[in-house]
Amino acid sequence: MTTTPETLRSSLQNALTSHSMLEVDGLHAFEFTLGEMLQIESMDGRERKVWRFTLAQVDSAEFDSELQSWVINDGNADHRIVVLSAFAASDEDDEDDEHA
Repeated sequence: MTTTPETLRSSLQNALTSHSMLEVDGLHAFEFTLGEMLQIESMDGRERKVWRFTLAQVDSAEFDSELQSWVINDGNADHRIVVLSAFAASDEDDEDDEHA
């Protein structure tokens, strides 16, 4: 991330549409949903970890520009969320190669 996102909620919505991944408290999370609440699931070895945040908690998250991550509190503790950009393969090169 080189620019500061406006809100964690908008970053998460963009991540959902681009099939990006999250890192929460240092663990990569491939599964997350954003509806009436934010739910993030990850595996720590063989242990399944689940984080749940209300939309109010998501909206009050603060961006830490030094660590390029969001700090969100679930009412008990602070958690750090990093929205990782996804890269998608493009078919454009393949089409150009066929016509060359």
